[in-house]
Amino acid sequence: MKIVVFGASEMGCLIATEFFEDHDITIIDKEENKTDALNKLDISFVPGNGSNINTLKAANIDDADVFIACTTFDEANIVSCLTVSRLSRAKTVCFVSKPEYIESLNLVKNTQYEMIDVVIWPEELLTQEIFRIITVPDAVDVENFASGKARLLEYRIKEESSLLNKKIKDCKFRDETLVVAVTRDEDLFIPDGETEFKLNDKVIFMGSSTSLDILAREIFQSQSKVKTAAIIGGGSVGLMLAQNLEKINIKTKIIEQDYKRCEDLTEVLKNTLVLYGDGTNMELLMQEDIGESDVVISVTNNDEKNLLCSLLTKQMGAKKVITRVSKSANISLFEKVGIDVAISPKEASITEIRNNFINTDAEILATVERGQGRIIETLVPDNFKEISLMDLKLPAKAIIAIIQRGHNVIIPKGMTKLRPKDLLLVFTLEENSEKIIEFFRG
Repeated sequence: MKIVVFGASEMGCLIATEFFEDHDITIIDKEENKTDALNKLDISFVPGNGSNINTLKAANIDDADVFIACTTFDEANIVSCLTVSRLSRAKTVCFVSKPEYIESLNLVKNTQYEMIDVVIWPEELLTQEIFRIITVPDAVDVENFASGKARLLEYRIKEESSLLNKKIKDCKFRDETLVVAVTRDEDLFIPDGETEFKLNDKVIFMGSSTSLDILAREIFQSQSKVKTAAIIGGGSVGLMLAQNLEKINIKTKIIEQDYKRCEDLTEVLKNTLVLYGDGTNMELLMQEDIGESDVVISVTNNDEKNLLCSLLTKQMGAKKVITRVSKSANISLFEKVGIDVAISPKEASITEIRNNFINTDAEILATVERGQGRIIETLVPDNFKEISLMDLKLPAKAIIAIIQRGHNVIIPKGMTKLRPKDLLLVFTLEENSEKIIEFFRG
C-alpha cells in the first residue's frame, strides 16, 4: 500500500515508524523539518507543502492509496485533504485539534460537499478509550463484539491477584471465558495450559459479556461499578470525559488551574464539581478527598505533571489511576512505576488508522497491545468440511474465541464443531494474521 503523509510532526514520524516495513511511505514537509529519526527509515521524503499541487504530484499522489494530513496546523491539514480529493482516489485522513473544525466538518458529513473521508481528533479517541475502561472497573483495555454479546477485557496481574503464580490449567475459569493472550515485559504471546501467570502480566480474556462480568466480580474484585471519579485537567479531554460520566451518573470532580477555563466548564457541566487549583497541590487533593475516588484520570497536556498527579493520588489511596501520555515512548515507563493505565492520544490515533485504513482487508477487526495482537473476523466458506476445533489444523498459533452462528454467539470448546457460514473471531499474533486469513479463504 502506498501512503502519503503530510507532516513530519511527531504524529507523522510515528505513522512512518509504525508502517514503513510493510508499506510504501512518502512524507511531505519542509526540508528543515526532516528529523534524524526519519532519515533512519526506508521512506521517501518530498520537500514542500502538502497543499501544493506540484508537490503532491512529486509525491505520486495519483498512485496513493491513503493520504494522511497530520501537521500541527488544522487549516493546512484540511486544505491539503481537499486538494488531494480533487487529484486522487486516495482515502483522505485529516487530523484536527480544534473542536470548532470537528463541528464544521461534521455538518457536511454524508452530504454532497463531503470530500474528506475521515477526520481524526486524537483527544476524542483518547476520551472514548478512557471512558470504555472506566465503565469496566480494573480493566486496562475493553473491546465489545457481536453487538455487545461478546467482549475482550485486559487485566493486569497484581500482588493480591488470586491468579498470581497459577497455571492456566489450574484456574477455575467459568465456561465462555478464554485466555487468549498474555503480555509480559512488553511482548505479547498466546499461552497454553502450562502458562503461569506472573506479576505484572497483562492478560487478555475473550468470551461472552456475561461470563466476563462474572470474571470481573469473582477474580478482579469489581463488586460494584465506579461511583466517583476525579479528573485532573479541564481541557478538551477533561471536559468530554466529564460530560460522558455525567450521562451515566458517576459523581465527578474536575480540577483545573486556569480560572477562566473553570468558568467555561461550570457553564457546560451541570452535575460536576469544578475545582480551581493545581492537581499537584497535596493540600487541595486531601481537602477534596481525591484519594477516596474510585478512579482518578490525569489528562493535562504535560506528561511530567500527569505522572506526578497520578503518583500522588495513587499514594493517597485512589483505587484506579488512568494517565494521559503525550509521548508514546513514556507509556511503558508510566506503567512500570505503578500507573494502572497509561494511554496516548497518538497511540489511539495509530490504532484508528491501522484498523480502518492500513488493514484494508475486512478480516482485521481490531488490534491490541500496539498492533502485536490481532482479532480476525472471517466467514467459514460453504465448502468447508464440518470439523471439531480440537481436530482443526491451523497453519499458525491462534485461538478461535467467538463463533457467531445466526443470532447465536458461541464461546467454543475443543469439541465444538465448525460449520459452513459460521462467522469466527480469531485471536492471533500480527505476524501470523495473513496465514490465518488465507487458511479460511481456502
